[in-house]
Amino acid sequence: MAAETSDTSAKAESIVEVRHLSKTYDGRVRALEDINLSFPKGQLTTLLGPSGCGKTTMLKIIAGLLEPSSGEVFVNGKKITGPGPERAFVFQDFALMPWATVLRNAAFGLELRGMAKNERNEIARKYIAEVGLTGFENSYPRELSGGMRQRVGLARALAVNADVLLMDEPFSAVDEQTRRKFQEDMLALMEIEKKTFIFVTHSIEEAVYLSDQVVLLSRLPGKVSEIIKAPKAAGSPDEIRRDKVYLDTVEHIWQTLRKYLEE
Repeated sequence: MAAETSDTSAKAESIVEVRHLSKTYDGRVRALEDINLSFPKGQLTTLLGPSGCGKTTMLKIIAGLLEPSSGEVFVNGKKITGPGPERAFVFQDFALMPWATVLRNAAFGLELRGMAKNERNEIARKYIAEVGLTGFENSYPRELSGGMRQRVGLARALAVNADVLLMDEPFSAVDEQTRRKFQEDMLALMEIEKKTFIFVTHSIEEAVYLSDQVVLLSRLPGKVSEIIKAPKAAGSPDEIRRDKVYLDTVEHIWQTLRKYLEE
């Protein structure tokens, strides 16, 4: 088996700890059951599993947007009780203000914190440049493509300088070519920012390409099935996607998830 099951969290300092986490909706539907996970600092961890296995539920609990039915989440050693400045959420539907420019959208989190306009705009411009949108500062969301709007959402999350960025299928609304470019840009951005990313996707290839570790969840109720250390092959994006270890890891994950689909 090419995929390496690894207790990665034991080898790197963890920034997010999930302990005995469970979530039940309406007292009937168990979305998550007894999840124990560590998310290494400065790495990208992807949550992957069958549809409805609780991936987004876990992400929202870590963000403080949902309360767990039982269990706890710690960030930087402190138990969370709601949203906090050390975490930023990048929504699947962009969540931009349609009446505001790219610059104001990117600076909005800093505006909410009461930062002076000149200072917050300077920071927002830096991250607008990092996500490749220099020149669009005065454009409105309606004037942008879906991929560009998602970049604005990412710039806004980066601007608040959170330790942890939580991303819920951020590339699902764009075409395949744009998605691949996003993936390449994400790897470059991770090198620059050194942030911790917790990422939800349905794409096995995307998970293996981007991740330091992939957490496989079982069917509802979601439980940790396996933690896989994703390979980090050298070379160009095309060379990485043709790398045998990369391809074998993708195949291993597919065969694992396929069993859940056939149950």
